[in-house]
Amino acid sequence: MKMKSGKKKRAEIKAKRKTAMIQSNNQKPEVRLRPVLGPPVNEALLAPNNSYGAPDFVYRGYYIDRPFRCVDCRKEELWTSTQQKWWYEVATGFVYTTAMRCRLCRRKKREQSAASRRVHSEGLERKARRKSEGSK
Repeated sequence: MKMKSGKKKRAEIKAKRKTAMIQSNNQKPEVRLRPVLGPPVNEALLAPNNSYGAPDFVYRGYYIDRPFRCVDCRKEELWTSTQQKWWYEVATGFVYTTAMRCRLCRRKKREQSAASRRVHSEGLERKARRKSEGSK
């Protein structure tokens, strides 16, 4: 068995790589179509964040439906890919947030907040009225 020097081995490896490179350049690139999974991510529309990385959907290139459990009613729900696209790109929500409440609980929470805001503003108006009546 004849031994080869390191120099000869490297030359053979370079020659193999060169022929492989020539062959790969002569072949037409295979066009792969992405299966329809979810809406594509538009990175330009995402809200800026000071993180070192990007969320998984950015690397993936599309959104997927994500299951979650409502924090109020404990019901299993699905945060659809189109809802995610709207939240991240149209409403410019923070990219690391996820859905926490189902639609019904979100609506109830919104109504409670509106009612408490209304009660607070009415209280402020009453206080201002009393103050103005007392100074007359």
